[in-house]
Amino acid sequence: MRTILFSITLLLLLGSCQSSPTADLSPKDLMPYGIPVTVLAPDSVAVKSTDLGGIIKDVTLKGEDGRYDLQVMASSATSNDLARVKAEQLASVKGSRYFSKLIKEEVNGFLYEMALDSTTLNYGFRYIVLQGDQEIVFQSGMASTLALQEAERMYEAVKQQ
Repeated sequence: MRTILFSITLLLLLGSCQSSPTADLSPKDLMPYGIPVTVLAPDSVAVKSTDLGGIIKDVTLKGEDGRYDLQVMASSATSNDLARVKAEQLASVKGSRYFSKLIKEEVNGFLYEMALDSTTLNYGFRYIVLQGDQEIVFQSGMASTLALQEAERMYEAVKQQ
């Protein structure tokens, strides 16, 4: 009986020691760049903002080590139907000749795999927020090459509460 109790206690202790994949990230408010959201990002993240003719605000956040590469685009909402907007984003990703498979799908977004060739896999994500009259799409940076764990970490970092 003591062995079972000890084993359960040990498992609970080990489980509680696991740190969150976003534990080393800090909140970054994007309102100064015209997008009313907060994401988790490294303290040393470089932020670049572009306003594409008042139609789309494009904010990129890049970490020094290259393991954090986020693009956030905000525009007027084309629909207030989240499922429809997500389906359009998913269709766009699946339309790429490099699309390999869907890794994870949730109400607001998804993680996917791209097979650049027979030995090179790259992972990305899309996360969509409809806020007021704005459609905000979070995605991995256009030229990023992320491992699955890095893409999952960034996906968790952009989820809105």
